Amino acid sequence: MHISIIGNGKMGKAVAALAAQRGHTIQTVVAGPENRAGRALTAERLSGTDVALEFTRPDAVLPNLERLIDLDIPTVTGTTGWTEQLPAIELLVQRKGGALLYAANFSVGVHLFLRVARALAQCFRGWPDFTEAIHEEHHASKVDAPSGTALLLQQQLREIEPRRRFPITSTRTGEAPGTHTISYETPQETVTLGHISRGRDVFAAGALAAAEWLPGHRGVFTFDDLLFEAEH
Repeated sequence: MHISIIGNGKMGKAVAALAAQRGHTIQTVVAGPENRAGRALTAERLSGTDVALEFTRPDAVLPNLERLIDLDIPTVTGTTGWTEQLPAIELLVQRKGGALLYAANFSVGVHLFLRVARALAQCFRGWPDFTEAIHEEHHASKVDAPSGTALLLQQQLREIEPRRRFPITSTRTGEAPGTHTISYETPQETVTLGHISRGRDVFAAGALAAAEWLPGHRGVFTFDDLLFEAEH
């Protein structure tokens, strides 16, 4: 495939390196400073692109997605902190007949963790003596807090047990790729479920798998649609 990378940060570089290893062609890499309001995403520059991977910032993702959808380029985005605008993007994808896959996290283990966390929440229904909490930790340069994964976890758990708040605490320090935990606690005991990422390669592999899957599909998808396609 011919892949265009939008965003030349750590994730963009990791995805580009892995794509090249797998025999894909990097059509172009668009860096942030040249792409204010999506101006570098031209038909000429992206000509021949089979799929775009977008890893930028919350303030840049919307014009990028709008431009890529207008150009009818299937797009995978891992940028977080923008999903309050998702309904407008969904309408644009529907109107243009485009393809978008978005995810706060491209780790297979994280998505299995989310499933187990939902099952755990079911078990703790009716046990109000346990207090609940979510904690997430990421590298110091991560812009958004809480993380998109922590917000997704909170949303899913609140759907199961609306009486609980599932408060989130966030830590930004060092170079940690990402840690998420959910805990239930009384003064006498603690139950904890967690996921730890040891490097960005796991996210790059998932994002590239999404890019390989998306062409030929139409609509708006999440990483779950790829991972659990047989169930949908």
